[in-house]
Amino acid sequence: MSNNNNPNIREAAVAGSFYPADVVELKSMMAEFFEPYKDVKGNPDTCALIVPHAGYVFSGAVAAEAYAQIDPDKKYDNIFLIGPAHRTRIDGASINYKADVYETPLGFVKVDTELCKKLIDICDSFVYHPQGDVQEHALEVQLPFLQYHLKEVPPIVPIIIGSDTVPVIQSIAQALYPYFNENNLFIISSDFSHYTSYEAACKADKRTGEAIADGDPKAFIGAIIENSDEKMKDLVTSACGQSAILLLLLMIKSAGNIRIEHLVYRNSGDSKYGGKDQVVGYHAFAFYRKGEAATAKQEAKPETNSFCVTDDEKRTLLHIARQTIVNRLNKTNTPAYTEDELTPILKTRCGAFVTLHEQGKLRGCIGHLVGDKPLYKTIESMAIAAAFEDPRFHPLHNDELDLLDIEISVLSPLKLIHNIDEFQLGKDGIFMIKDGRSGTFLPQVAKETNWTKEEFLGHCARDKAGLGWNGWLEADLYTYEAVVFSEKELS
Repeated sequence: MSNNNNPNIREAAVAGSFYPADVVELKSMMAEFFEPYKDVKGNPDTCALIVPHAGYVFSGAVAAEAYAQIDPDKKYDNIFLIGPAHRTRIDGASINYKADVYETPLGFVKVDTELCKKLIDICDSFVYHPQGDVQEHALEVQLPFLQYHLKEVPPIVPIIIGSDTVPVIQSIAQALYPYFNENNLFIISSDFSHYTSYEAACKADKRTGEAIADGDPKAFIGAIIENSDEKMKDLVTSACGQSAILLLLLMIKSAGNIRIEHLVYRNSGDSKYGGKDQVVGYHAFAFYRKGEAATAKQEAKPETNSFCVTDDEKRTLLHIARQTIVNRLNKTNTPAYTEDELTPILKTRCGAFVTLHEQGKLRGCIGHLVGDKPLYKTIESMAIAAAFEDPRFHPLHNDELDLLDIEISVLSPLKLIHNIDEFQLGKDGIFMIKDGRSGTFLPQVAKETNWTKEEFLGHCARDKAGLGWNGWLEADLYTYEAVVFSEKELS
């Protein structure tokens, strides 16, 4: 990372094509876009927008109507700028933490590089792809609107999503949910129907827009599928940023008390520069918090990972863990499970730990906090790691198998806390991170040690994160809950 005197600059890539490169011309265009809203104060409760990202002559007026809903005096901690990858294949989502600033003709916009790195640390669905947005326009075209409209532009968190699989989007939603609060603004960059006729675009975009207005992730997915099933001629996609939109809808459904307002719809056929044969659709939406009730609801955990594990499913997971270890020791490929044993819960993506005890003493414990694989696959990986890769112990031997008791902890999503009063000793696990160093203790560690809350945090900071005894005081703290079960318990 560079110093402040010589920042790493993400240079403007589409100035002069998607929008004017000349400062005077750009400001004049912005003034024209915002003229209809000169008497609009903007709403301080605006928490998210969905805006288009086409060339300004096609979609700039639609985008401006959304940006006009932001109170220009509101000071946000960060703006999470999220859009699709158009030019590069990305598995998961790329966060550009290497850039200190993004450049436009209107100047520089800072990047919260530390928060970007932190998100990559806590969620395996996040990566840094060097070519992720070098030429990408989806995020860049939003910056001049922010620079023109806001009196103070906060740092951005630039996220380019390349995956459209629901479990990956759920894992990203879980990681970002702690930041979906009154202190941050989320901007979702997406155009809608691509390259069908004017009439077909209006029909498809109406269906998709109504699903978004309902705030229901399943309805949105259903609308995408229904548009596809109708086989509209030349319809390439219902929304190029469908993953980013789904991400927002998942967080909104979890938060509750979010008011959704559909502002305007147009397509490129409405522009004097566009034809009516192969159009692109543009919606603008604004999302507002409903006051204190929304803040209280914010403490709830995302609905995307709310589930319980039955005793039969627990036994299946324990069998998978043991059989995986046996297979490694015996160098065999005996199946650890049958396909009909894999219930929807076992295929859900969530974090988990596998802990080994030998005659009552810890023999290995390795886990993964954020779910980027189906649960049964996570258990396979963590069982191998706990038995053979825990650096505190030598690799497991065959003659220890009969002495082992295997314990599994299935984890809920991480929740950012701001005060240790929010941490319930014995119920919550803790995850702390500072300056790239991190550590965690499972909830059951408190019962095993009889530590006080401060001792629990101090030991985690010193012994697991390498931050020193009081390091937790300056670290970011996350809590999570665990469904814990063992062979001994279920035998």
